[in-house]
Amino acid sequence: MKGITKGFIILFVLLLTACGGENAEEEGDDDTISISQIEWSENIAVTNMWKYILEEKGYHVELTLLDMGTTMSALANDELDVNLEIWLPVQDRNYLEQYGDDIHFSDETWFDNARVGLAVPSYLEEINSIEDLKEYQELFEAEITGFDPGAGTMEITEELIETYGLDYELISSSEPAMLAAIGQAIENEQAIVAPLWTPHWIFSELDLKFLEDPENVYGGTEKIHHATRSQFEDDYPEVAQWFENWKMDDEQIGELINHTENTDDPYDGAVEWVDNNRDIIEEWID
Repeated sequence: MKGITKGFIILFVLLLTACGGENAEEEGDDDTISISQIEWSENIAVTNMWKYILEEKGYHVELTLLDMGTTMSALANDELDVNLEIWLPVQDRNYLEQYGDDIHFSDETWFDNARVGLAVPSYLEEINSIEDLKEYQELFEAEITGFDPGAGTMEITEELIETYGLDYELISSSEPAMLAAIGQAIENEQAIVAPLWTPHWIFSELDLKFLEDPENVYGGTEKIHHATRSQFEDDYPEVAQWFENWKMDDEQIGELINHTENTDDPYDGAVEWVDNNRDIIEEWID
């Protein structure tokens, strides 16, 4: 009896393990959800926010720091699960055209009031349009201070230089480097022009203005979507639906960015914001 009982127990445990593994595979629980993080203030804010929300729900989440071009290639090749920031119809249209058959671009948006444009310090009173940059080329040393070379906005800015016939060079760096250059220029009351966007904390910290874009190269109001690898919804249907439900307004994203920018660890700032806004979160994950 003891031998039969022991064998039965072993068989029973093996069956339980096999069943448990099958369920985990079906639900995606044995995999880590990988989300790309790009060094943009709003992206750092929302990626950390979703990391906290998903981990509270029992998922494992990995944030991987990538540039936009690498992010889109990784999604198309099933090497990454989620990118939380796609700007349409203009800024990231090239990625939509290139990867539309290989990546799921959500029809739903999580932010509907975004804007992109060239910005200068407000004390440059004579410069109010992109067309004015021709006359003041020497003042700006014929340079537009940019950020990540793979960003859609950088590609659109290259198109803008050609459209307006500007004899300017677009300087690539990173968002932190670009923001530091803007801050230093304003501190010294110097001229600087850079592609910026809202939502962004810099407009509440520094006195900047968007230049008019008569040719509408940057487009009007942009909407922010998310994108996932093609089979993500099949593997994580619950999470996919939460992403579709996600909506934020200017005040909410502004507060979240403020929390993540003003803590040593952005994750801690995201945790604080989520804990203070449970009613908003419940609308997405109910």
